[in-house]
Amino acid sequence: MKKRLLFLLASLMMISATFGLSIARDPYNGAIVMDAATGAVLFEDGADKPGYPASMLKLMTLFVVLDRIEADALNLDDSVQVTKEAMRMGGSQVWLDPRESFPVEELLYALIVQSANDAAVALAIHIGGSREGFVRMMNEKAAALGLSPITRFQSPHGLPPGKGQRPDMTTPRDFATLCKALLDTHPQTLDYTSVRKREFRANAQPLFDPIMMETHNRLLGKVVGCDGLKTGWIRASGYCIAATAQRDDRRVIVVVMGSAKRPVRDAKATELINRYLPEAARQSDVAPAAPPPDPAASVVDAVPATADAEAAVDQDDEAGETSDPSSGGRWKIVGGVLLVAFIAAVVGMAVRRRLFLSR
Repeated sequence: MKKRLLFLLASLMMISATFGLSIARDPYNGAIVMDAATGAVLFEDGADKPGYPASMLKLMTLFVVLDRIEADALNLDDSVQVTKEAMRMGGSQVWLDPRESFPVEELLYALIVQSANDAAVALAIHIGGSREGFVRMMNEKAAALGLSPITRFQSPHGLPPGKGQRPDMTTPRDFATLCKALLDTHPQTLDYTSVRKREFRANAQPLFDPIMMETHNRLLGKVVGCDGLKTGWIRASGYCIAATAQRDDRRVIVVVMGSAKRPVRDAKATELINRYLPEAARQSDVAPAAPPPDPAASVVDAVPATADAEAAVDQDDEAGETSDPSSGGRWKIVGGVLLVAFIAAVVGMAVRRRLFLSR
C-alpha cells in the first residue's frame, strides 16, 4: 500500500513538473538528518517523499567523475573540449565557449561552486560520450548504492524537464545516503564543496574574461563546521539543500527538500545541524565504511533530453527561472485542471474503497 501511495505521489509530481507547478511548502516537503559516520538516522520528517533535487543532483555528477578518476580512467588535468551543446545551457553557468577547453578539475569547481550547468554538460559529454550516456552512468551508480526506485536521474544538471523528458527525482533519505557514500568514497569532495569564492578562467585568453564564482550555499562561513555540500532550486522543486558540518570529531548530513522560501530552508538546515550534531558518533570511534559495490551491469536507458529542456533556467537559489516558450500560460491552466482532476480521481478511488470495505 505504501508503494502504491508513493507511486501516485510521484505521478502527481511528474504532472506538476511538466506544467511548472511547485510542490514546495514551509518549512519543507521533506527532511532528514543522518550521522555521517554510522549512517544512523537522527531525525526524519517526510524523508521518503519524492521530490525534485534540482542542482543538488550535481553531487551525483561529481560522484561519477571522481569514480572515473579513482579508476584511473580520467585525470584531473585532462583537457575537456567545450561543445555547442554545453554552451547552449541556460541558468547558472560560466559561459563556456566551443573555442575553449578546460582541465577536468577546473570544470569540477565550476560545477560545484558556481553550480554551472554548462560545466555539467561539458563533463557529461566528455566522460559519457553523450549526455544520455552519462545519465546512464548516474543511474547505474544510484542502483549500486541501493537507492530506492523513486530516485531516477534524467540529466547531469537538474534543470526542469522539457517535452518528452521525465523530471529528475529522489527522496531526502536516498539523497542523504548518496551524500554519505560520496563522502566515504571520495573525502576530497569537501575540497570543492567548501569553497566560497574561486576565479574561473584565471589564465584566460584575450577573447574571454575571468569570472569570480561564488557559492550559492549561504551556510558556508555562517554555520560553524559547515563545509558543504550543495543547494538547488527550480520552480517545481522549491529550495533544496544537502548540507554537512563537522564539530568535535562528529559529522552530520542534512537534506532539506521543497522549502517555499530560501531563508526558511537555510534556517531549518541550520537548526537541524545544531540540534543533532551533538548526537552523532565520533568518527574516530567508528570503523571505516566498506567500499560500495560496483555499478549494476545494466539499467534502463535514460529518456533522451530535448533542446526545449535547456531553455528552462535554473538560477539555483536566485530569482528568475524562465519558461519553455512552447508551454505558455494556457498550458499551465490546462495542466492545473488535469492535476486537480487527477487528485480528485485518486481521492474518489480511496473513498469508494473505504465505503466498500465498511459494508
